Amino acid sequence: MISGVYIMNSKGEVLSSRLFRSDIKRSISDIFRVQVVSNPDVRSPIITLGSTSFFHVRHNNLYVMAVTKCNALAALVFEFIFKFIKVCTSYLGQLTEDSVKNNFVLIYELLDEIVDFGYPQNSEIDALKMYITTQGVKSDHAITQDSSKITSQATGATSWRRSDVRYRKNEAFVDVIENVNYLMSAQGTQLRADVDGQILMRAYLSGMPECKFGLNDKLVLERSDKTRIVDDSALGGAVELDDCQFHQCVRLSRFEQDRIISFIPPDGEFELMRYRSTKNVNLPFKITPIVNEIGRSTVEYTIRIKANFDSKLSANTVNLRIPTPLNTTQVKCNAPMGKAKYVPDENHIVWKIPRMQGQSEATLTADADLTSTTTRQTWSRSPINVDFQVLMFTSSGLLVRFLKVFEKSNYQSVKWVRYLTKSQGSYQVRF
Repeated sequence: MISGVYIMNSKGEVLSSRLFRSDIKRSISDIFRVQVVSNPDVRSPIITLGSTSFFHVRHNNLYVMAVTKCNALAALVFEFIFKFIKVCTSYLGQLTEDSVKNNFVLIYELLDEIVDFGYPQNSEIDALKMYITTQGVKSDHAITQDSSKITSQATGATSWRRSDVRYRKNEAFVDVIENVNYLMSAQGTQLRADVDGQILMRAYLSGMPECKFGLNDKLVLERSDKTRIVDDSALGGAVELDDCQFHQCVRLSRFEQDRIISFIPPDGEFELMRYRSTKNVNLPFKITPIVNEIGRSTVEYTIRIKANFDSKLSANTVNLRIPTPLNTTQVKCNAPMGKAKYVPDENHIVWKIPRMQGQSEATLTADADLTSTTTRQTWSRSPINVDFQVLMFTSSGLLVRFLKVFEKSNYQSVKWVRYLTKSQGSYQVRF
């Protein structure tokens, strides 16, 4: 599959190379240097010249490049390159030009163990260290980094925060931001409904505060196969999150036990948590489109939008983009709420509602006049796109139960929590 692997510096000079097949020559790196390294306009990580494909990754001013003559799976090749970089970093401390020059024998040994006749084999670091016990020659910078890691582990120092931070007013702001992805078929069937969420925090706190952050009591994280056998109704409307990723400051053991996020926050703004939800998604809007083609000259639109969230809440900047046929000449719009107009350059009716209260609904009616064409062309109806922002609402149901700040000086702090659900071109309804 892979005919050869090259490690080159920023000038295109070959630092290390290993050929696994006889279908390429070692001088093929000259083509890569001319076509990629010397060409500032090349942005793609893949370039194909004739029957030869070059896959490359930039890392610390180095080019790690794989060459193949066959129709290889690109994702697999890049997975191999990133795995190889990770293995080299584990052995050498850092994969730099100096470390490659000082350890070219070890790199050859690693490549021979990882790849067999061009096919990636074993790239697990723990397994490789059982067979390849050679110690790499590390640079002074890598040795300094390792020493700092050991010091932080031994002393409990936090590398992400200084201990001398001082503020006159101690405040903590938490933003739960969710982006809703939704797709409904023309028959009214839900094809996709999921949420990409993140919890952002701005911490302006003095000293070395200990923060405790509590989420929903009923919270399920990536249910196991045994749990999935249980019917969803047994969860009692629990919030189920997948693919949770936390900032390095979070103590994961506490979260696994009692769903409390305990951490010493970095100073300023940072992303505390990122998650995804695909179950029990609360859709903020329901769109009901009715589109009728009357002969070849007119298309009638009746688009109804209803806000499903609480009446005490409101949505801002609700924009609907409704497609029209390519041979549309003019559109007459009637929108009791907001403003609607036809944008001929984009072949869309744009309906803008500055503010929409929860549990309210609005209906747009429009008539599109079409020009007569010599040939009957099928109108490929692209979906209706809806963009919006809803404050103090979460589609996943995720809620912050409490946020507590503990510091040895026992100062008083002000905490703020805000929720925002939005969609940017990913809330679509087919018709």
